[in-house]
Amino acid sequence: MRTDNRGAGTPACCGDTLVAANSLLTRLLAVLAILAGAAQAGSLELVVLGSGGPRPFGRAGSSYIVEVNGTPRILVDAGPGAFVRIGEMKIDLDHVDTVLLTHLHIDHSGDLPGFFKARTLTAQAPSIRFNVFGPVGGGAFPSTSRFLQLLFEKGGAWEYQKTFGAEEEIRGVDLPVDLESPERRILDADGLRVTAVATHHGDCPSVAYRVDYGSQSIVFSGDMDATALPNLVHLAKGCSLLVFHCAVLDPPGSPAQLYALHTPPRRIGEAARDAAVHRLVLSHIAPDVEGASRSVLQSIRASYKGPVQFAHDRIRVVVSGL
Repeated sequence: MRTDNRGAGTPACCGDTLVAANSLLTRLLAVLAILAGAAQAGSLELVVLGSGGPRPFGRAGSSYIVEVNGTPRILVDAGPGAFVRIGEMKIDLDHVDTVLLTHLHIDHSGDLPGFFKARTLTAQAPSIRFNVFGPVGGGAFPSTSRFLQLLFEKGGAWEYQKTFGAEEEIRGVDLPVDLESPERRILDADGLRVTAVATHHGDCPSVAYRVDYGSQSIVFSGDMDATALPNLVHLAKGCSLLVFHCAVLDPPGSPAQLYALHTPPRRIGEAARDAAVHRLVLSHIAPDVEGASRSVLQSIRASYKGPVQFAHDRIRVVVSGL
């Protein structure tokens, strides 16, 4: 039997197998090292619970979960239908203690009581402290802290909520909505950072948010008209993923009054380009926007050359590695 210098008495074919196995093991270890490095750097994932607006046509109201290294951590808005989507997707709420409300329209906040109920009934800990961030009040809209009091505190509509499940503390934090207000860091813990800035949504006080973890970031525009684009562009500079609400067509395709509430596609594309975002997801879709999706994308791509997609309920968008 022929032997070589791979080892005394070791058949040549076996030696070749050992070399191949060692090579494969080396490559596997290299891949694992890369994955370990990516995990250490941090990863974000966007879970779309609801991608629609106030009109019922098969999409839940706007709502999102941000997962950090695979763990759901932040709820962004809670439109009607979010409660159902959480159950359908089997979202683990045990670490979701931060809520970011862009504004207090029903299609962004109507399922907040359902979220709290679901979170407390499944809690592993005996007590929970929720931090709920949102705009100050104005006109017909209460501040976020007052909104929570009207729902859950003494004399509130759902005061009983705190008598079921885990013991709750619901802390509301009111954020400025003057467009001249500076960006505000509202969370900075365990490598997770959240920044807010004022936007403009007609007569409804509104804010946008940026979530950073490691080298990844997601920006949520909320509903906003074009007057607030400078703030949004500054907040979104270089972000991994921009979730922009697209509820109108380019003028004159939608009712004139809606342009005082929402940003049209062409301006969305310009903002994404100016902010140099890596990826764009369009959400808060209206029926006419859904029906004209091809022209909407063409309008956006006139300025923005990066990847663009329409959000749909129950999709996941992995941010890590962008």
